[in-house]
Amino acid sequence: MGYTKEQLLARLKELDINYTQHEHPTVLTVEAQAKYVGHLGGALSKNLFLKDKKNRFYVISALADTKVDLKVLSQRLGLGKGGIRMAPEESLREILQVPLGCVTPFALVNETARHVSLLLDQGFRGKDLCIFHPLSNDMSITLSAHDLEKFLRSMGRNHAYVDLEANPTVGKDQPPDLASLVPSDAIALSESVEKDATSQVPVRNHDIQDNKPSLVAGKPATGGQSSTFFADTHQFVDKILDKASALVISEITEESIKQHGEQLGHVLSNNIRKHLSSELNILADQGATIKHTVTCGLANLQWWLPLCCLLVALPSQEGSKDVAGLPP
Repeated sequence: MGYTKEQLLARLKELDINYTQHEHPTVLTVEAQAKYVGHLGGALSKNLFLKDKKNRFYVISALADTKVDLKVLSQRLGLGKGGIRMAPEESLREILQVPLGCVTPFALVNETARHVSLLLDQGFRGKDLCIFHPLSNDMSITLSAHDLEKFLRSMGRNHAYVDLEANPTVGKDQPPDLASLVPSDAIALSESVEKDATSQVPVRNHDIQDNKPSLVAGKPATGGQSSTFFADTHQFVDKILDKASALVISEITEESIKQHGEQLGHVLSNNIRKHLSSELNILADQGATIKHTVTCGLANLQWWLPLCCLLVALPSQEGSKDVAGLPP
């Protein structure tokens, strides 16, 4: 069993690390967290748990307004354009041993995360007030970047500050600038996690760009080789609907409501269909049964997504504010 919130706070005290704690309702997005601690003036963070194709894992801790392009980050790590993606929720629980919405640098305190690489946004460097969840998203703590570094050193961690918005050229004469941060060891996952390794943790911030979210268990077939698909069509359709629902809610923020007003449902529908259509079109080439399912799915999305968007995005003004804090 991993560290608890209470054990983590006790360890911070043992290290003479100054922090203040702020209890609040459970939150799953930076925007929702900001409602309760944004007035403190500290540096809010968004935290990603990523994996590459060799089962090497990464925690990316970025300032809330930092734009993280996973395609660029993958190239900078020397993994190619699509070599890194969101880790499945099962891996999050097995490796970091925290629930969804609780990823922070503090999760690396668990022994199971010893081979996870940590990349810190250079924007945190020198900050007097950084805000993170202490392994539980019903509380936020504030501490200085110096004290965060002290905590990481106590675990034998070498922290690396990275300009996460940089996009340097990578080529024959320009090697990947972050290649040294790729973990040397892969992490062996349990059989259940490996089996569902493409069930992605939803992206929870519009400034995170992941070019190919996965909808199926198995890679698209290439070179005439078939892929492993869901055992039955109902499970496949449920997966599509779950993904679509997550994308709908992830697009609802106070900013988008103010910007688009009554047109929000139409705008979100177009954005979400754009995200999903490429995945479904890939599947359409894999066989008649899947192709039929995909074709029906695309047709249904044409009316289903706008309806969901309108239902979610256009309640009363008071309700809209609540919806904006829901997890994507």
